Amino acid sequence: MALAEKIGISQSTCWRKLKSLEDNEVLGGLCRRVNAQAVGLAVNVICHVRLKDHLPESRLGFLRFVEARDEILGCFAMSGEWDYLLRVVVDSVEAYQNFLMHALLMHGTVGNAASHFALSVDKDSIALPV
Repeated sequence: MALAEKIGISQSTCWRKLKSLEDNEVLGGLCRRVNAQAVGLAVNVICHVRLKDHLPESRLGFLRFVEARDEILGCFAMSGEWDYLLRVVVDSVEAYQNFLMHALLMHGTVGNAASHFALSVDKDSIALPV
């Protein structure tokens, strides 16, 4: 195992340490990055969402909606003017318009939304600075 060699420990010790980090939820599942352009998902939209109210059942309903939508890659609860920030990836502006008009804005908990289209993706990392 290259990691064990790199840090100067045995493979079995390395596996035990990795297992311990996984068990303690420091490390999550492994993933491979897919090139969005290569699979036709080149439209990135940052969408600010304001809910109609802040009742616990409204927030839960909205979060269930978010979990069910594959085009939503990220959802952040926000302080300030907007309640949530979504990162949405689709294959076309028309696909985003369909998502916005027929799904997001039709959801009973959503009051309004503002969309910002990314002109380019200059940095897109999931690596933490540790």
